[in-house]
Amino acid sequence: MKNFLKSKSNLLSIKRQMPLQAMVLPGIIVLLIFSYLPMFGIIIAFKDFTIAKGFLGSPWVGLKHFISFFTDSTFIMAMKNTVILSLLRLLICFPAPIIFALILNEIPYLRYKKVVQTSSYFPHFIAYVVVAALWSNLLDPRGLVNNFLIGAGLISKPIEFWTDPGKFRILAIIVDIWKEIGWGAIIYIAAIAGINPELYESAKIDGASRIKQIIYITLPSIASTIAIMFILSIGGLFRGNLDQSYLFGNAFNKQTSYIIEYYVLDMGFKTMRYSFATAVNLFQSLISLVLLVFANWLSGRISGNRIF
Repeated sequence: MKNFLKSKSNLLSIKRQMPLQAMVLPGIIVLLIFSYLPMFGIIIAFKDFTIAKGFLGSPWVGLKHFISFFTDSTFIMAMKNTVILSLLRLLICFPAPIIFALILNEIPYLRYKKVVQTSSYFPHFIAYVVVAALWSNLLDPRGLVNNFLIGAGLISKPIEFWTDPGKFRILAIIVDIWKEIGWGAIIYIAAIAGINPELYESAKIDGASRIKQIIYITLPSIASTIAIMFILSIGGLFRGNLDQSYLFGNAFNKQTSYIIEYYVLDMGFKTMRYSFATAVNLFQSLISLVLLVFANWLSGRISGNRIF
């Protein structure tokens, strides 16, 4: 009887939610078509795929492609660059939105705060092609930055920013922060807005400074949000920014700008080695999954915050 009533209650609940489910349905269909169905294509990572023979006609080769890319020095270089850039983003770009959100929260003038906040969101919506053109011209040997430095007497000849391999990584981080700091801060600003104002009032009565309020109230209150975002960031340690590497990369800085995504692009579209490119991408996805699961487990053990 209890099971019958529970089943009837579930059916009534589903019936009430039908309009909402109908709204979600198109998104689910798009997700299935463009995200889940293409996953069946990973089988070509274990085949010697050609367009003429197709999925079924292409012969199985097992782990041949996986062994091949591990012995390819270009892949090793791409993997090293991807990991280094991702670690730099984790160490520098990850805390930047948190710090920015904390600073915004301390601005007492609401109008000025809104202007700064809105201005910081704007770069996120600019296409990377435009961003690349802007920063390439800005840091060109005859660009604004070099002209200013020469005019100020700080340098005697122009600096080759985008052709120096040693400068690419730090420039990539600067561009990332400029483009995404405002957008990345939104979730932290929302978390801070949900903190009980009475906590700050009590702290003020006790004589706590603004710094102490941040340390003992704000940061602990948004710790769960930070933990979740950190877990997601760990999952991306083995992934790079293809737009950035493709648009800012060149023959001169290739040894530091060439990443796994660029390598997959070259293997798949330039050399038409579809199976090889799929094998590389599958390996990258598996490593990302392992990192995500490990970070989630570790966060759960240390702080009790986890995604699943």
